[in-house]
Amino acid sequence: MIAKIGKAGADTCGVLRYLYGPGRANEHTDPHLVASFDGFAPDPGRDETVTLAQLATVLDLRVKQAGDRAPEKHVWHCSVRAAPEDRTLSDEEWAVIARRVLNATGIAPAGDPDACRWVAVRHAEDHIHIVATKVRGDLREPRNWNDYLRADKELATIEKEYGLRQVIRGDRTAAKRPTRAEQEKARRAGQATTARERLRTTVRTALATATSTEEFFQILTNTAVLVDIQHFPSGDVRGYKVALNGDTNKDGQPVWFSGSLLAPDLSYPKIAERFTGTPAPARPQPGCKRPAWKQVTDATDRIPDLLTSSDDDGTAQAYITVLAETLDALPLVAPIDLRPQLMQAAAAFERANRSRIRARHEQAQAMRRAVKAIVRGPAPKDAAALAIMLDVIWLAVIAARHWHQVHQHDQQAEAARQTAEHLQAAYQQAAAQPTAVLAQRGRHLTVRVQQRQVAILRQALPELAEQILAEPTWPALAATLADTQAAGHDPAALLTEAATRRELDTATSISDVLAWRLRRTADLSTNDNPDTPAPTRGNRTASPTAPAAPPMNRSANGAARRR
Repeated sequence: MIAKIGKAGADTCGVLRYLYGPGRANEHTDPHLVASFDGFAPDPGRDETVTLAQLATVLDLRVKQAGDRAPEKHVWHCSVRAAPEDRTLSDEEWAVIARRVLNATGIAPAGDPDACRWVAVRHAEDHIHIVATKVRGDLREPRNWNDYLRADKELATIEKEYGLRQVIRGDRTAAKRPTRAEQEKARRAGQATTARERLRTTVRTALATATSTEEFFQILTNTAVLVDIQHFPSGDVRGYKVALNGDTNKDGQPVWFSGSLLAPDLSYPKIAERFTGTPAPARPQPGCKRPAWKQVTDATDRIPDLLTSSDDDGTAQAYITVLAETLDALPLVAPIDLRPQLMQAAAAFERANRSRIRARHEQAQAMRRAVKAIVRGPAPKDAAALAIMLDVIWLAVIAARHWHQVHQHDQQAEAARQTAEHLQAAYQQAAAQPTAVLAQRGRHLTVRVQQRQVAILRQALPELAEQILAEPTWPALAATLADTQAAGHDPAALLTEAATRRELDTATSISDVLAWRLRRTADLSTNDNPDTPAPTRGNRTASPTAPAAPPMNRSANGAARRR
């Protein structure tokens, strides 16, 4: 069940006129009262002699009595809607639900003779409207602070008691949804997404690549975005707002959005907090250290264990935040054919990367530096490195989903599930070609070596062995087992570890997944085979001081204004 509480109004009769009227598309049928404050309120839907004005007069009695003490916006209006798959509730059941919601919100506490006057109107099978006037019998206003959260909590209990669908609920950390006006404006302009959503994506991508607030603003300025930076009298940055170049209001002025209006974690203080202790990543020197791509893969590979074993929720939240930054950065450097799925994964995980738990960003700065370095560094030398990274990120997202479930972050867990689906599709696409190369090698193994790999598989995974052997990508796993043994590892032990520590239930090809996980665990070079080509990046330009802007509408006409 979902409650929707509108802004307070001043016209009681006007609200009733809508509820008892035909609706915007003649969708209202048989409007009538299911309950009222005293059980005797006149019902225009059942008694032809009763007018809407008479019902409004009954509800407004105390408003008139309060005179100047009554609030100007005295009409409280709440709709309660059941899910489409829920059974049809009776009028009596809706009456009970209305009273429970009114009690929970403080509009009409149970047993309070001075509670506000109210009625519950039903004009459809799946929902009711509750209308109350916000003056009590003692002529004071009701205490209905946080009424939406209280109503929502009560509805969650009602869902369980009535056997209704249990709606996924949030924790007030979600980004604000586009308004109807914004959606209609985007539709008229032929845009699939609103200006708010496009700006959110652009700002998040800039945040994932920048190493300082100054560079963050510079990246935004280099895109098709107008940037307005506000300052305190001391000269320190107070905040910022952004607008799409060409997106104007009726007066021809840019439509500005502050960072906090785009998402709670995109306000200037939240952004500055991430940059604390994040020096610019040094450009990798040949042979001096592990490449940035492998650093990100290594760090991401540790996230599942960290989320499972750590008692420090702040550190866990910090790594989930950096995982989101990784997803935001990947479309900049991935092959063009993978970008649609990766961008959808990043958009879905946007909801999963925030919770009420405060992130301890200093604990994840090493991974954050590596993420920023992959934007500046060269692409991996073969497509296998990207496949391995996507597999590791996929597992981290699944772990993040489980972490959110444990903490009862319902919306975040659902967003992580959607992200995992997009990542799995991207992984399968990225792994197809290098897996085919590995499989070709596996088919050319000697009969003796092939028999040895079959024996290792049956020893390590007896329950999955026959299924894996029947898969067309089994030769790729066989070649990897041979490489693992040649590198001095125990292939059976590593295979068992890869299968027991990692989620395989949703894998389309278990042998494919295990092959790349083994190569990751054994740290086998992904460019051992000269036949494996490097992935093709899209054209990307970067200045010495700023990485490439997000792969969207790039323009040199962005402007920055300072106050």
